[in-house]
Amino acid sequence: MNSSRKAFDAELIELDTMLARMGHAAGAAIGNAMTALRTGDLNLARSVIARDSEIDSVEHEIEHRCLTLFLRQQPVAGDLRKVSTALKMVTDIERMADQASDIAEIAIHLHLDRASAVGVLEDIYKMGDDALKMVKDAVGAYVQVDLATAAQVIRRDDVVDAQFTHISGEIAAYICAHPQDAEAALDLFMVTKYLERLGDHAINVAEWVEFLKTGIHKSQKIV
Repeated sequence: MNSSRKAFDAELIELDTMLARMGHAAGAAIGNAMTALRTGDLNLARSVIARDSEIDSVEHEIEHRCLTLFLRQQPVAGDLRKVSTALKMVTDIERMADQASDIAEIAIHLHLDRASAVGVLEDIYKMGDDALKMVKDAVGAYVQVDLATAAQVIRRDDVVDAQFTHISGEIAAYICAHPQDAEAALDLFMVTKYLERLGDHAINVAEWVEFLKTGIHKSQKIV
C-alpha cells in the first residue's frame, strides 16, 4: 500500500470518528433537553443551547474534510460512497442537535403546572425516549455498518408517527376546551413536532447506512 493510500485511509478513519462523536453529542443533547423538560432544570436546558454552536462547528469541519477528500484525492467507488454518506449524514445530525436546542428553549419558559393540565406529558416523555433510541441506534448502525439495526430503526418510524398523531390530537382537543391555556399546549405541540422530526432524521441516517453498505439508497429502489 502506497503512502498516499495510507494517508487517505487515515483521513477516512478520522472522518468516521468525527461523525460518530458528533452523533453521540447530538444524542446527549436530545437526552439532556428532554430531562430539562421533565425536571424544569434551567441550567441543563441552557447548557444544551450553548453547546449547539459546538456541534455546528463540527458540522462545518466535517463538510470541509469531505470536500477536501473529493478535491485532493481520487476516491474509488467504495471511498466515494463513504465520503458521500458522511456529507449527507452530517446535515441530519446537525439538525438533530438543532431540535434538541429548540426543545431546551421551550423547557426554559414552559410552566410545568400549566403543561401538566394538558394531560399529555407522560406520552411526550415516552415519545422522547423512543425518538432518542432511534437516534442512538441509527448512529450505532453507522459506527458498526450494521444493516440489521438500520432496518430496525426504519421500521420504528410508524411508532413515532403514531405517537405524534395521537398527542397532537389530544392537544388540539384540549385547546378547543381550554383556550386560555393555549400557550402551554402549543409549546407541547412544538415539542412533539421536534420529536417527530428527530425520528425522521434517524430514519435518514439509517437509510444512508444502507446506502453505505449496499450502494443503493431508498430513493433509488424500484417499488
